[in-house]
Amino acid sequence: MQIDSTPLSGVLILTPARHGDARGFFSESWNRRTLMQAGVDLPEFVQDNHSMSMQVGTLRGLHYQAPPHAQGKLVRCGRGRLFDVAVDARRGSPTFGQWFGTELSFENGRQLWIPAGFLHGFVTREPDTEIVYKCTDHYDRASDGAVAWDSLGIDWGVEGPLLSDKDRAAPAFADWTSPFEVTP
Repeated sequence: MQIDSTPLSGVLILTPARHGDARGFFSESWNRRTLMQAGVDLPEFVQDNHSMSMQVGTLRGLHYQAPPHAQGKLVRCGRGRLFDVAVDARRGSPTFGQWFGTELSFENGRQLWIPAGFLHGFVTREPDTEIVYKCTDHYDRASDGAVAWDSLGIDWGVEGPLLSDKDRAAPAFADWTSPFEVTP
């Protein structure tokens, strides 16, 4: 597995090897032992999610779950193509409010590890795009939150995205008080 760091401390791009032949390919998308041997110790995953967006330009985010149910996410694209974004929301972090984005697709096989304390969002680049992600905590409705997708200068590469009511009503980052802090 190829492991690449990003400008945001803790956010990683993981690209599993694909072993292919005339039938297609096989890929081990997650292996704790392989990552531990590479010096990457991710928390335990307790939930898998699968989301499908039918239209190009569907934007979901920027989402989070507040402590004590904050979630880390290992995100990959099962079908199609999307632009995936993590935003450092940890008060006291030297990169607080900064974002990193990368393309995840079925073709490139990349995964993005987003630790707890970061906002997460994505926009679809192809129709019928599927996103599959592992979470480090269970969904908790009372901890669920969102920050306005257009309040951090993120270049989503889309005008007039398809949004949920929740995402349309989300507060701007500057008007929001983050529940996350840098942990020693």
